[in-house]
Amino acid sequence: MACCCNNYLYLFRQIHHSITTSIASPSRAFPSCLTTTFRVCNAQSWSTKPNSRSMSESVSASASTGTFTWDDVVRSADLETIWDDPSDLNGYFEKIKICNRGADMRFDFIPFVIEDQIVGYVHKGFAEHLRKFQYVFEFLPDNGSRGARVTLNSSLKTPEDRTRAVGEVVKSLGEQLIPGIRNELYPVTSSFGARTFFSLERAAAPYFGIKAYGVHMNGYVEKGGQKFLWIGKRSRAKATYPGMLDHLVAGGLPHGIACGENMVKECEEEAGIPRSISSSAIPVGAVSYMDIDGYRYKRDVLFCYDLKLPESFIPKNEDGEVESFKLIPVTHVANVIRRTYLFKPNCCLVIIDFLFRHGYILPECFGYLDLLQSLRSGDCS
Repeated sequence: MACCCNNYLYLFRQIHHSITTSIASPSRAFPSCLTTTFRVCNAQSWSTKPNSRSMSESVSASASTGTFTWDDVVRSADLETIWDDPSDLNGYFEKIKICNRGADMRFDFIPFVIEDQIVGYVHKGFAEHLRKFQYVFEFLPDNGSRGARVTLNSSLKTPEDRTRAVGEVVKSLGEQLIPGIRNELYPVTSSFGARTFFSLERAAAPYFGIKAYGVHMNGYVEKGGQKFLWIGKRSRAKATYPGMLDHLVAGGLPHGIACGENMVKECEEEAGIPRSISSSAIPVGAVSYMDIDGYRYKRDVLFCYDLKLPESFIPKNEDGEVESFKLIPVTHVANVIRRTYLFKPNCCLVIIDFLFRHGYILPECFGYLDLLQSLRSGDCS
């Protein structure tokens, strides 16, 4: 992907970008009015006019509901307009911004502390719901040297007791306050690999602001001197981001399993990749983000893996969470990320990291280092 950055062209892009993004809604993962200059539409009705309202509404509806097709994805990657420049990194910055909302709202949260270690953050409004459970939670006032904090009742001394007690609270609060209960436990720690104080229902993790970890894998193929990525389309029955584009393999890191073993497990479940192949996946680093939305404080770290797959391999979903897969040239995947909102947001971070490491984003591009640094906007610990 050539990167011929021209200062005058960049200034023009910035002015155009400022105008189009002024109408975006910053509080939604998929804005009601997409501000990309690229419109996914019927080939016969294609227009290069950047403010075509009917096209924008069409893309918004299909992106936010996951009703777009692979044909839409291919068109969004293939079609070129005078407005598009592969060296313009603004489309990537937009996707990273979506994963890092609400920094100005951090003061609405109080630390969640266990044995003098900060393990999370709780919104003051959500804390009022927890005050009803005095046998589980204690609220420590601001004593001058340290601000107000929430902790667990001193009678809960073992990880098992804490897990049970907090689990009962989550169950009591119900789906209206904590939707999407999965009956999957995440470890509650101060940092990765540190002591686990207790385990918490996955859906409740952002409500307690604990660090959550996951594994994401870029499954790629090389043929004819070109690299391709296998991309999945999430099932429309998924509770989160139904029908959106996703990695070939990705999953949260539950309590009691190592990253590498979890990756092997997810490879089998999500793409039918046997251990004989998935064991060759290479850990290549991590990305992180911090997203605040209402009572939810997401502090996520995603461990990134690359897996070079045989040309003959065809993925097959085994757990019903993926609707279909498609093998797409890496340059086209980059276009889809820059131009559209069709990917599940945090997947964009992992793929952008792949683009850096495989030489698709070059130092000559304006904003190169800023973009690289922003892939770890959260607390990567």
